[in-house]
Amino acid sequence: MQEGLTIGRLAKAAGVHVETIRYYQRIGLIPEPQKPQGGHRRYPASVMERITFIRRAQQLGFSLEEVKKLLGFADGSSRREVRQIAESKLDLLGARVEQLNEMRRKLKRLVDLAKQSKGTGPCPIILALQEPE
Repeated sequence: MQEGLTIGRLAKAAGVHVETIRYYQRIGLIPEPQKPQGGHRRYPASVMERITFIRRAQQLGFSLEEVKKLLGFADGSSRREVRQIAESKLDLLGARVEQLNEMRRKLKRLVDLAKQSKGTGPCPIILALQEPE
């Protein structure tokens, strides 16, 4: 019995598409195992762990390039670098949250304006979107 998972079984177990695994291989996030003559490539359990790491990092907002950097420090070689990458992402997310909150406030004002307007003429939301800032 061969050990490891085929790409299809790995994809299913990891909850990703086969093409996602192939893409991760192309960009160097996961290694591509050797293909035995007349057989199928088999992926070790460590690849599943790596895919889990990649997906969890992406859920926290890390780009694949940032994930690649983090994977480079997975051996514990530079906790400081890892912390700096995470702090930078945290700052970026904070700025994005502020932008989203501002967008929400502006849109709420437009929705409130539309609710207060009489039912005649152009919609205040459309008019506001047509105006230059």
